[in-house]
Amino acid sequence: MKKMKFNLMIMLWSGIILTSCAPKHERMMEGIYEPTWESLAQYGEAPEWFRDVKFGIWSHWGPQCQPGQGDWYAREMYMEGSRINRWHVEHYGHPSEFGFKDVINLWKADKWDPEELMELYHRAGARYFFSLGNHHDNFDNWNSRHHKWNAMNMGPEKDIVGGWEKVARKYGMYFGVSIHSAHAWSWYEPAQRADREGPLSGVPYDGKMTKEDGLGKWWNGYDPQELYAQDHPLSEKSHDNGAIHGQWAWGNGAFPPSSAYSQIFFDRTVDMINQYHPDLVYYDDTAMPLWPVSDAGLRTVAHFYNKSVSENKGKNEAVVFAKILSYEQKNALVWDVEKGVPDQIQEKPWQTCTCLGSWHYNQSIYDNDQYKSAKTVVHMLIDIISKNGNLLLSVPQRGDGTIDDKERKILEDIAAWIAVNSEGVYGTRPWKIFGEGPVAEASNPLQAQGFNEGKHAPYTSADIRFVVKGDNLFAHVLAHPEENKVLIRSLSEGNPLMEKEIRSVSLVGSDKVLQFKRNREGLLIELPEEEMPNEISLLLKIS
Repeated sequence: MKKMKFNLMIMLWSGIILTSCAPKHERMMEGIYEPTWESLAQYGEAPEWFRDVKFGIWSHWGPQCQPGQGDWYAREMYMEGSRINRWHVEHYGHPSEFGFKDVINLWKADKWDPEELMELYHRAGARYFFSLGNHHDNFDNWNSRHHKWNAMNMGPEKDIVGGWEKVARKYGMYFGVSIHSAHAWSWYEPAQRADREGPLSGVPYDGKMTKEDGLGKWWNGYDPQELYAQDHPLSEKSHDNGAIHGQWAWGNGAFPPSSAYSQIFFDRTVDMINQYHPDLVYYDDTAMPLWPVSDAGLRTVAHFYNKSVSENKGKNEAVVFAKILSYEQKNALVWDVEKGVPDQIQEKPWQTCTCLGSWHYNQSIYDNDQYKSAKTVVHMLIDIISKNGNLLLSVPQRGDGTIDDKERKILEDIAAWIAVNSEGVYGTRPWKIFGEGPVAEASNPLQAQGFNEGKHAPYTSADIRFVVKGDNLFAHVLAHPEENKVLIRSLSEGNPLMEKEIRSVSLVGSDKVLQFKRNREGLLIELPEEEMPNEISLLLKIS
């Protein structure tokens, strides 16, 4: 009898310990914001600091960079016959034996030097910095309390988000974290497949593996279902690899995520916000994570906003991005445009996100010289700020954490431009019109999330973009004129856009006095004969 009581006490005591050690659900901070679109609309628009900083750099870096094969590796490695599937089988083995969980184990980030990289990024002009928190691969890059598949437990065994946050703060940069994991539920569905042809036809990939399958493996004790989230039926048309794009907002036959999946998304994201206190959060989602099948995304945003209000003397200084927002939703969130730029000034501050190459490191882009040039990046930045936007630029990193020499040269060239022209970037605001010239006059509509970059004609010296700061109008001339003259038609004599007298015009980066005259045709400016301050663009300061 005594032995039974003793065992019962041990069991009860163990239960207390296990219960106390298990992470509890996170709680949404209460405040003026509630988890509804109507309440979040109190936000209005982004804070002034965001409008001032203009340019950010993004480390879109995680285990999918380890193979060096580009975007969406963890999905496409399960697509039989695809380029990435063939590469994976050749280099790692069949996905029934070596799945993405095993790629994670290869990612060590052993040459990552966040201090050295941040110095370069700051010198290149970035005034905010983003770390990838997690991608659709569902792997957390921080010391996650609610998700065991994280960078502290495996792979690098380092707090990636925490390491970036520390050095970003050191350089006085605002810090952001991007969260993409809401889509793992459907994004990983190819991991449920099996080859239809060949010697392993019908052998299931590892997407349905469970914790019990890990006995004797490196991942013993970890549940692959926590990573893959594939214990559910397939979405309609799941074997159509392109169907997911039409199901991004959880419609058109997407199998809806469970309430438990939505809750863990909330817990993980709120835990990240509470640990690292980001200034910005990026969601790779239409409107809101998991909306409209769950309010988990609404609750994370309400928490973040209420936290910001409580820490900033009643002001909400937080920024949250999402894509394809309605006019009303732009009152609650900041609109992010992927790889594109709207062709008109926007009423509210917004952001373009783009990358030098592909989102995840791709060796073939390096080998084939396919990176954006410094000139392309700077021209995008100029065009974007003239339309009330900011630019977030991803600089792809190899799996080991380094960037390559070609990327480094691009950043050094951007740094040289910003060293001369920063006066016409930071703290500026749009003018009455964003610009003039052939590209400004042509239509270049956005496609879905964006995706119109690079589709306009090449810039000429007639393509000019305007911003203002204080009493000064800045005119960015996007190409050097063949003759040393610039004509700004929007500043013609009698033009209602500029009724005041123009007192002086100077070329930023030059100490030469410029001669100019204003007539019915425009403002004609004589440039100095000397070498121009840089090869990318010219910046005229008009008082």
